[in-house]
Amino acid sequence: MDIVMTEFTAERAVATMPVLGNTQPVMLLHGGAYVVLGETLGSMHANLHAPEGKVAVGVDINATHTGSATSGTVTGVCVPIHLGRTLTVHEIVITDETGRRCSTVRITNMMRDITRA
Repeated sequence: MDIVMTEFTAERAVATMPVLGNTQPVMLLHGGAYVVLGETLGSMHANLHAPEGKVAVGVDINATHTGSATSGTVTGVCVPIHLGRTLTVHEIVITDETGRRCSTVRITNMMRDITRA
């Protein structure tokens, strides 16, 4: 997928992904590629928040595609909506190189004991 992390802080996570190599047959960025980028960012950020001895595992993800990237790279910006003891919820906004929103992904992760994950 060639995802490149460009920022990773307690407040947010940002990464880029090329369109080329991640398209559907009609040369639009594949909807699943948006979801992969969103899940990567949301799960990594949830694990940053995970307490010692716990690991965040995805329990729900959804995406709304509102645009179609056809070239260049897309950028995902992930911010937490809820950081609880047992659940985290993150929103990932994915834009094309012009700043146009192409997809909004929301992921919920559950904290599990590392030995049970």
